[in-house]
Amino acid sequence: SFLDLSPEVESALQEKKAVVALETTIVTHGMPHPQNYETALTVERIIRDQDCIPAHIAIYDGRIKVGLSDEQLRILSDPSSKAIKTSRRDFPFVISERLHGGTTVSGTLLIAGRVGINIFVTGGVGGVHRNGEDTLDISADLRELGRHQIMVVSSGVKSILDIGLTLEYLETEGVCVVTYGPNRHFPAFYCNKSGFMAPYQVQNPRGAAVLLKSVHELNMKSGILLAVPVPSEHSIDSTSISSTINLALKEAKEAGIKGKDVTPFVLDKVNHLTGGKSLKTNIALIKNNAFVGAQVAKEFEKL
Repeated sequence: SFLDLSPEVESALQEKKAVVALETTIVTHGMPHPQNYETALTVERIIRDQDCIPAHIAIYDGRIKVGLSDEQLRILSDPSSKAIKTSRRDFPFVISERLHGGTTVSGTLLIAGRVGINIFVTGGVGGVHRNGEDTLDISADLRELGRHQIMVVSSGVKSILDIGLTLEYLETEGVCVVTYGPNRHFPAFYCNKSGFMAPYQVQNPRGAAVLLKSVHELNMKSGILLAVPVPSEHSIDSTSISSTINLALKEAKEAGIKGKDVTPFVLDKVNHLTGGKSLKTNIALIKNNAFVGAQVAKEFEKL
């Protein structure tokens, strides 16, 4: 097998302890160095502080790793690691060539599903890109969410996407979309309101855990997107971020950037254009999502 579980994750899964999966594209492609490494360590600490076990998933020298050492995380966080952004379709190549890979939401879901991790924390999931009805540029994250009985805790979908079409596609895939907190405003990554409403909401960790339990009892074979708005003090005004994103997308188009390279390019460009504000928001929301995800994992463990 190509799969290595860290001893800590393996014993936690055997003992039915709460384990929270974490993706690594955020480390390899989603944030600049060294903030990517620092944030990854902080997120692990937040999860441990809730008595849960964090499990970063990645490909390291052609081996699928569930649970990374600090040193492995440090190496992957360094651009010199030349890690590949690894979605479902990339696994055969990255493994056969013995490369490093940062797993996307879809890649992480695939492995979490194999090893039996039920809760997975990320910043924002991928979705239908703008003009997706013409380009068919639709993230594999959405298909994968429809294939596993896993709760993905995220701040909605990245605001550089077409959020309306993404919600439609999630419905087609049978993914239960639920906001976390006092209202049904579906968040858009940097801002806590996208202008779209989620069909449902849960108020607290227990409500989210009971919802996940029902997915398992019904054997739905599809997942839940728990959309957690970024804390309001870190939310960026939607009008200002929209114009910034439009500018970044225009630059990406002019530079001929396509496919899986679009999102890292645009996130980096938006960070420059906002003078680092968007990166601060990105870090704040992933920390908050880790806290919420760990609380849900603890409640789920009790059911």
